[in-house]
Amino acid sequence: MDSAWTNVSASNGSSCEVDSNQTIAQIMFTVYYSIVLIIGSCGNILALHLTFKRGKKVNSTDIYLINLAVSDALFTLTLPGRITYYILNFHWPFGDSLCRITAFIFYTNTYVGIYFMTCVSVDRYIAVVHALRFSKVRKTRYVKYICILVWCIVVLQTMPLLFRPMTKKNKNKVTCMEYFNFENVSHLPVLLLLDCIFGYGTPFGIILFCYMCISRRLREAAKNNRLADKNGQYKRAFNVIMIVLIAIVLCFTPYHVNIIQFIVRRLIHQPSCLDNKAFKMSLQITVALMNMNCCIDPIIYFFAFKGYKRKFLGLFKIYVSGQSVSKTYSENNSTSQNQGGTVLVEL
Repeated sequence: MDSAWTNVSASNGSSCEVDSNQTIAQIMFTVYYSIVLIIGSCGNILALHLTFKRGKKVNSTDIYLINLAVSDALFTLTLPGRITYYILNFHWPFGDSLCRITAFIFYTNTYVGIYFMTCVSVDRYIAVVHALRFSKVRKTRYVKYICILVWCIVVLQTMPLLFRPMTKKNKNKVTCMEYFNFENVSHLPVLLLLDCIFGYGTPFGIILFCYMCISRRLREAAKNNRLADKNGQYKRAFNVIMIVLIAIVLCFTPYHVNIIQFIVRRLIHQPSCLDNKAFKMSLQITVALMNMNCCIDPIIYFFAFKGYKRKFLGLFKIYVSGQSVSKTYSENNSTSQNQGGTVLVEL
């Protein structure tokens, strides 16, 4: 599931056992993905609920974020199986078909997320820098076509995962989505490098460009004192794209950089057993960071959806108010009991 290597042949021809001690990883990832499941489910379901509650009052940014929330919600459906995988000490009991579906949803969510974050960044860039010149592109009719195109491209990229075995029997365990299950794929290094370039590198460059342009426009607006005329539009766009950039750097960059460096090193020389162990550990961690994306996306909604911010803060206030009322009631009840006990003694 986290691309571990088991019984890998080292450069000297001997067997390299990299899964000798999995206890810490088993506990850590079980707890971690349980937290991701709770936060990701609540955040994205709340976003979808508020969006559908608004009815037809959606703009181009809303549509992109709705698709992002749908992708994240679908991804959280696979987390119970993944948590079970770690609870059973890296054993997949659900069969190869469900493993294929899990892999398909996992990689679809990864690149759909990156592409829609890119769409949000470009949308904010156009709204701030080229509001009149390219306003037609931001019309909801065209945005819906763009969303359909994004889903089609990513699904076509990841669909081959549904047609190849994803599980592998290793001693008394069945592993799922392990990196070395893909090793027999022809031209695997080239395919992975292309995925990293076009699935991550190009979108990251576009997002960084949009961030820089909006930041420059924000500084110009501040100098000319035009922020009031825009009703905070530049600032809000800057906040959204800044969170998108943070999400890309924090969640997706470590994984793709890790894949690229290992593939390049492997093309140069055969990795040693120590290299394999280090790669396995780093891949587990970077995949976990990448999956944290479904928890960070609700922060984007927080800055982009006014209704989301009000609803979230409203729920928090209700919780705090409920806690306060419960505490007050408990204190009053305790005081009443103490007063009753005092009167009884005096009598």
